Amino acid sequence: MPGHSSARHWQLEIDDEKTAWLCLDRHDSAANTLSTDVMEELDRLLAGIEAEPPAGLVLFSGKPDSFVAGADIHEFPGLVASDQLASLTRKGQQILARIEQLPCPSVAVLNGHALGGGLELALACRWRIALQGEERTIGLPEVQLGLHPGFGGTVRAIQRAGVRAGLKLILTGKPVTPARARQIGLVDRLLQPGEDWRAAACRQLAVAGSPRPMGLLDRLLNLAPVRPRVARRLAREAEARAPGEHYPAPGAILDLWTRHGGAPVPAAFEDEAQSFARLAATPASANLVRVFFLQERLKKLARPAAQIHRIHVVGAGVMGGDIAAWCALRGLEVSLQDRDPALVEKAVARAARLFDRRLGSAGSREAARGRLRADPGGEAVGQADLVIEAIYEDLRAKQGLYESLEAAMRPDAVLASNTSSIPLEQLAAGLQQPGRLVGLHFFNPVASLPLVEVVLAGQSTTAARELATAFVRQIGKLPLPCRSQPGFLVNRILAPYMAEAMELAREGVPMAEIDQAAVSFGMPMGPIALADSVGLDVALHVARILAPVIGRPVAPELEALVEAGHLGVKTGRGFYTYQDGKPVRPPGDESRPDEEVQDRLILSLLNEAAACLHEGVVEDADLIDAGVIFGTGFAPFRGGPMHHALAVGVAQITRRLDELTAAHGLRFRPSRGWEQLGLPGHGR
Repeated sequence: MPGHSSARHWQLEIDDEKTAWLCLDRHDSAANTLSTDVMEELDRLLAGIEAEPPAGLVLFSGKPDSFVAGADIHEFPGLVASDQLASLTRKGQQILARIEQLPCPSVAVLNGHALGGGLELALACRWRIALQGEERTIGLPEVQLGLHPGFGGTVRAIQRAGVRAGLKLILTGKPVTPARARQIGLVDRLLQPGEDWRAAACRQLAVAGSPRPMGLLDRLLNLAPVRPRVARRLAREAEARAPGEHYPAPGAILDLWTRHGGAPVPAAFEDEAQSFARLAATPASANLVRVFFLQERLKKLARPAAQIHRIHVVGAGVMGGDIAAWCALRGLEVSLQDRDPALVEKAVARAARLFDRRLGSAGSREAARGRLRADPGGEAVGQADLVIEAIYEDLRAKQGLYESLEAAMRPDAVLASNTSSIPLEQLAAGLQQPGRLVGLHFFNPVASLPLVEVVLAGQSTTAARELATAFVRQIGKLPLPCRSQPGFLVNRILAPYMAEAMELAREGVPMAEIDQAAVSFGMPMGPIALADSVGLDVALHVARILAPVIGRPVAPELEALVEAGHLGVKTGRGFYTYQDGKPVRPPGDESRPDEEVQDRLILSLLNEAAACLHEGVVEDADLIDAGVIFGTGFAPFRGGPMHHALAVGVAQITRRLDELTAAHGLRFRPSRGWEQLGLPGHGR
């Protein structure tokens, strides 16, 4: 019987054909998330639908370009402290089970992002249809928060996508496009742009039968005698990505699958709920949720500003070329200048490979190539909203370039430097409009590292600052506002860590053991490998600038390698020798590292972070944590260097620094920033 009912977050309409149209449009929120009150409302509405079943149920979103982004993570900190977390998880499972058990067919219409609990909600429906589009993503990213799906996703993802694709989705947390979701069985039908989704939903409701069953190979892999062997192999792969000592979620996922094989039995759902609650109570999950909130804070730093349409990049080396490629990938019109046309050609070819990897359709790849224009002579400077300089780190060379650029730029355009270490006040000395200069310090590799330091000098105008920060968000990166000081934040904090690694090597500690000490702590790579990766020429230049700031001399070994032309990965030899881009290391002991080696490395980094806090390089300790996590990959499960120091205890940190000072010298003297940590505005 036709009718309409409305709640705070949901609207239900029954049409003349007795089809129920259930729309989620979360009140006072730009995105749909499954908060407690959203789920409670759904539960009440489902009771009415069960009492008078419609001919079919269509579940859709009232938000443009988004279905459901997942659970409401803002509720997580309170839930983690609650003894009722497992029961709340069970309640979510029961609500979704009501959808699955309706006597009528159901279809979820995925008009955009369907992530985490959002995908779990869709998986409870009989069918799923999705709007085509590479910018729309479908996935189960809970592992990135140290968790796994809790509303039945560890069961239904295996049922719908099979063992291989389903486990990959859950273990990696990486979302897929709608086209890929259709290939693996998560989605039953793809809609083309402009296709009537309402008509498509009605047609899907009329389809007889059930979604396609698991394929033969997946059924074989899912046999109980086979599962332990498959799980061991997947565990080794997961261990290589994220050691179980630090990240317990992948092991818990594999344990659930080994026991139940994705079978929709009560024990599988109960074990999922209990496992979810155990993981949510771990320090790793609490810290990964903290990292999520740090990311959200960086996103919110960008205020609305005029959209950038055209950028001009000067310098077609690795950084400049990759910045240009990334901006073209993200939809901007880009011109790329360099006095060496061959470098521009190489950068354009490298960009094409990026487009091939990241874009699914031939049309979108061709469109991205069309947005990147080779411009060796710089004819397009005057058309750009933003000009980014990414030439080599030389003050006079940059100042000379700025003189010619400023004469050709529009009066309202902003000039940005990708300098990694030179203060903006020095760079701006010859500009007619010094207020238009900001720093946009990207990190290598540009396509992988999300952070961009937005460096501001005293003369930088508000308009330039806001446009630069908004631009960083426009291209999908995270902006970190920094004061203009040598090394800014990330390189400044890394410098003593890298220098201490050189000192340890000079004392005879094998380089592989030094790197292993850092990796064991949770760093993505060791300091020696990191220097080779960024390029020893770049590392040397930054070290020379920062030597007087951090009070450490430049390592002569670094100078000798650069003088010999051994620059790291890019030349095939640095501190390590490389074959096929991978270091050739002698066999070594990869057991627990020497505690003093690890302390000397990590406490060098923490102490410099505290110094940056004291000097106000960024606003507070949380922004230091965000910068070091997203700029260096600093052990996310520890929540950031300042958060980690608070967890260990400032008194214990400073006591250990005093011991290292007595043993190794004043470079370990505790920073005055330790006195600030824990005060209001500087961490808990």
